[in-house]
Order: sequence, then C-alpha cells, then structure tokens
Amino acid sequence: MSKIRIKHFGPIQEGFPDEGGWLDIKKVTVFIGNQGSGKSTVAKLISAFMWAEKSLVRGDYTQEWFEKKSRLKDQLLRYHRLDSYLKYNGSERSALEYEGEACRILYQNGTLSIEELDRRSYQLPQIMYVPSERNFVAYVKSPKELKLSSDALMEFLTAFENAKQHLSGSLPLPVNQTQLEFDKLNDTLNLQGAGYKIGLTEASSGFLSLVPLYLVSWHLAETVKKQNASAREPMSSDELLRFKKGVEEIWANASLTEEQRQAALTVLSARFTKTAFINIVEEPEQNLFPDSQQQLLYSLLALNNLNSGNKLIMTTHSPYLINFLTLAAKAADLNNQNMSGLDGAKVHQIVPHAAATPGDDLAVYQFDEQNGSIRKLPSYNGLPSDAHELNASLDKSNESFAELLEIQQQGL
Repeated sequence: MSKIRIKHFGPIQEGFPDEGGWLDIKKVTVFIGNQGSGKSTVAKLISAFMWAEKSLVRGDYTQEWFEKKSRLKDQLLRYHRLDSYLKYNGSERSALEYEGEACRILYQNGTLSIEELDRRSYQLPQIMYVPSERNFVAYVKSPKELKLSSDALMEFLTAFENAKQHLSGSLPLPVNQTQLEFDKLNDTLNLQGAGYKIGLTEASSGFLSLVPLYLVSWHLAETVKKQNASAREPMSSDELLRFKKGVEEIWANASLTEEQRQAALTVLSARFTKTAFINIVEEPEQNLFPDSQQQLLYSLLALNNLNSGNKLIMTTHSPYLINFLTLAAKAADLNNQNMSGLDGAKVHQIVPHAAATPGDDLAVYQFDEQNGSIRKLPSYNGLPSDAHELNASLDKSNESFAELLEIQQQGL
C-alpha cells in the first residue's frame, strides 16, 4: 500500500503525529478540513509523486533526472502550483516522503533522493486530478482556446475533451435520471431528461460541476478496464530495447522544446497498458443537493471498484459524503456476511452492490488549519467515526438554535 509523510510544507506543519507520520493511501482516501488546512496540498503531492513513480517505471525519465537540483520544485511541484510551498517561515525545512509500490521518494534538507523497490506488484496507473475549478469547462470548445497557469487544469480540460469525443450514444448520469449526449456535428453536450432536452451550458451549476467530473471519471475507468481485459503479454526484451532507444533519441534531440519532448514521450509510452485508475477529486459535492451527492459518490465508488488497483482520493467539505461512505462500508460488511434471512436486495436498494466498499479500504483524515496538523478519523467495527469536524459544525448550529430558544423563553 502506498503512503506519504509530510512536514513543513505549505499549510502543513508537523503533519500527522501518529503511525510514524505516514498517511495511508488506501483504495478510498478522504481529506476533510477547513479552507487553507492543506487538503488539496496533500492530494496534489500524492498526484505528483505517483506521476513521478509511473514515469520512472516506464522509463520516461531517469532517476538522475529527477534527483537533479530544483527538479522537484520546477517540475513536479510547479505543475500543481505548489513550488512556493517549500519555504516554511522563510527557510526551506520541508520534509516530504512517498513510498509507493515501485519506489521510495525522499525530499529532505533541499535534496531529492529515490530508492527503487521491487516492482513486481506495481500496477501502471492512469492518474487524473479533477480540480474544483472544473465548473467552467463546459463553456470551452477546445483547451487550446485558453492560456492557463495551471498545467493540472489544462490536462483535465484535455481529458474532458477526449472523453467527450469518445462518447457515443447516451451516458446515464447519476442524478435525476438524466442522460448525457454529445452532438458531434455542433460539438455540444446535451442533457436529456423526462420531457426536456437542453444544452449543458444552459444547465444548473450542479450539472456544470458534475458532468465534467463524471464524464472524465467514467471514460478513464472504463478505458483502463478495457485495457486490462485485453492486456497482452509484457514487452519482450527486443521491444523493451526499442522502447529505450526511442526514449534516448527523444532526449538527444536538442531541437525539441520541453513541451514537445513531453508529448513525444507520452506517445511512445502509450505502448504500456495501464492497469489502474487513480482518481483524485477536489470537492465532488460542489453545488449538489445531498441526494445527488450520494448518487454521485456511489457512482465514483462503483468506478473505483472496476479494477483492484484503482484508487479514489477526495477532498471534501460535505458531512454527507462521510456519512454515505459509512453506508457503503456497512453494505460491504453485510454483503460479506453469510447470514440466513439477510435480504441482499434491500441492501442493494440502499447501497448498490457495485459501490459497496469494505471499511478496511477506507481512510479519512481531518486537517487543522490552526496548527497545520492532521489526524486520522478513528473507525469502529470497520466504520468511520461520526465524531469529525463536519458533523461537529452541524451539532454546533443545533446547540446555537437551542440557546436562541432559551433566550426567547427568558424574554417571555
């Protein structure tokens, strides 16, 4: 299982005090906390280090290339606009460590080092970072129209465009029994509901947030599933030699810009079959009614369960999502129990079988913006605890209302 350890990086100060400071990256990992507490920071670091690990395994870049001074800051961190986070109170004290299935990456005292691990269990992933700024992508005809400072957002726009072009027929959305259709002639996405059909750009803010997230997630998860089903044998030694020669020729071509070199490496590396989908999603609940949050979450969990190596990593402000995750864990527990009289159909009506996720596969971490710390939400009988900051906010509002009623009584 992959894990990450962080100290003195952006809003993260001492980080996670337990388990040696290691945050487990489980099949479903959720980060909760106030604005500026570091949820997205950690999610982006996971994305960056997983990409580096994949690039090392494929041979896109060498260990020496990554270990070159400033490569972490100028390449991995700048991609997610985290390059300024290495400074902590005016000095560089950041300590970052990632341990994956294929390598261990350590950044300490301004130096990056990489240690290769046994790669036999490594599953080459398709990694997608779904940013919170996704709401406007429905209005963009082509990513080339925009000049964005965020490479991650640009990549998501490209993935959205690609998913749109591969959409044939209609795609059922997990909200309001709505279908998504793509009109290739007019290059528009349309929503088809009961008795209506409208363009996505005319839809509510909830659909503008949901459709890019779900379409890209569905397309990539299904693509990886198909690649797994039709996976051929690993590269032969001759094929691997030809691949490495192609990489060397790309690096030796001094006329290529960095962008052109990356594009050429991506095309060459496409020969490797991806066997896992890492879906990193910021705020999946954006602009959605609680029932819609539930249906979207169950759909993302179902996509996550398509392959054993898939992982779903989310940041959220929604107490509902944590509660719905608890339902998914309880449903998995019931599905695994051999109990006479257990009504599996009723369990399925509450949580679809495809979305059920064992509690051991879940990890929820709570971030504190006041002191830059992280704590792991405890679990009871495999279910996430409801004693977390999001539920505490709801309790606080109920207590405040009780106080107002008491004041009212005193005034009578």
